[in-house]
Amino acid sequence: MESFVRRLKYYGIGFGIGLIFVLFFFQNRGCSWLPANRVKNSILERVLVMPDNQKDYMLSQGIKKEDIISVLNDGDVNFDASLKKANPQVYLIEKEMDNGKNLKVYFTLPKESFISEVHLSESRSSKVENSKLGFGKIMRLPIDKHMVYVDSSNLVTCQQEKLGLLNTVDIYQLWKKDAKVDFSKSALSRSPKPEHYIIFKDKKGREIGSKSIWYKTKINISSFDVPFETGCNE
Repeated sequence: MESFVRRLKYYGIGFGIGLIFVLFFFQNRGCSWLPANRVKNSILERVLVMPDNQKDYMLSQGIKKEDIISVLNDGDVNFDASLKKANPQVYLIEKEMDNGKNLKVYFTLPKESFISEVHLSESRSSKVENSKLGFGKIMRLPIDKHMVYVDSSNLVTCQQEKLGLLNTVDIYQLWKKDAKVDFSKSALSRSPKPEHYIIFKDKKGREIGSKSIWYKTKINISSFDVPFETGCNE
């Protein structure tokens, strides 16, 4: 019995040292169960979008895309200044940058949506809303080249063939290269799933529209808007 208690004590000491090592030396990055990291993971699982009006502010303040990603990866989540029960949820993440300035970034988490908008210009989280007009530049896609799939209807399959995009990894790569959300053609309040309208350029540089929803951890494209005659029928 005494031997068991001794081993249990040593185990507890070792576990405590290991926990301290993870918390302080790795700055919580190894603990996905911590509230702050759960928030960050929820954002990183989505498509990061910068609305045009926020992009103008970002440029005027000399903020770079890399700064925002740095805040998301290594910043502190300010739960007191966040909206945790609203739709969209809005989380403020802050980080002191190399220039000594404290950079504050608001990230939205609309329910059942695969996007997270980046907001910089608002003074508090209650002023942050889902964008309804204009466009949003896709800044970052989750690291999953197979996250996009397409409906198997005859029309959509025919359009894919005409566009040379039967391989959905090609669509992911084109979105990653140059794509934007058209907020005016999206329906974030649609039930049961918000619909997003993504515009991207195909391999020939032609702008293609696509309607899509989030299904589990994947993005489902339900239709394409093609700016030329394909010969595909409903």
